[in-house]
Amino acid sequence: MNKTEKAEVISEIKELILNSSAIYLTDYNGINVEDISQVRNDFRKDGVQYKVIKNTLFKRALDESGKFPKLSDYLVGMTGYVFASENPVAPAKIIKKYNDKIQKLNLKACYIESQFYDGSKLNELANLPSKAEIVAGIMGSLNSPASGIVGVLNATIRDLVSVVDEIAKKKAA
Repeated sequence: MNKTEKAEVISEIKELILNSSAIYLTDYNGINVEDISQVRNDFRKDGVQYKVIKNTLFKRALDESGKFPKLSDYLVGMTGYVFASENPVAPAKIIKKYNDKIQKLNLKACYIESQFYDGSKLNELANLPSKAEIVAGIMGSLNSPASGIVGVLNATIRDLVSVVDEIAKKKAA
């Protein structure tokens, strides 16, 4: 790889770093091609990019971007890089799923927004709700008082109708 090719790769990586709300570093040592292909497919389904990049090139792009400073300490060995922009928790769920399944995909470290987590926090990160789940919970909370009011109004109308119905039955008898 010549200097211009390296510069292009570094530029692409830097753009990925700047556009990501979360970056995960994984150790994929010992994973076969079939398993890593399945992992990539699961990441792709959630709108997440998984790349294998030379650690030195990633470190240069990381330094140029000025973001996620603690990750450079974890650039050793076989490292896979996960870039998430829309759903920063989705990669943790996928990594945990495969870590439990094949015990070979391990989290080295990650940044979610500006918060750093080391690999020992995988279970906690995987249990966090996604952005969509949080929004659904908030919407449900906002919707419940309105549905309660509707229920009360419906009950009042239903009671009124049954009273009128009873009066009509008595007059008919």
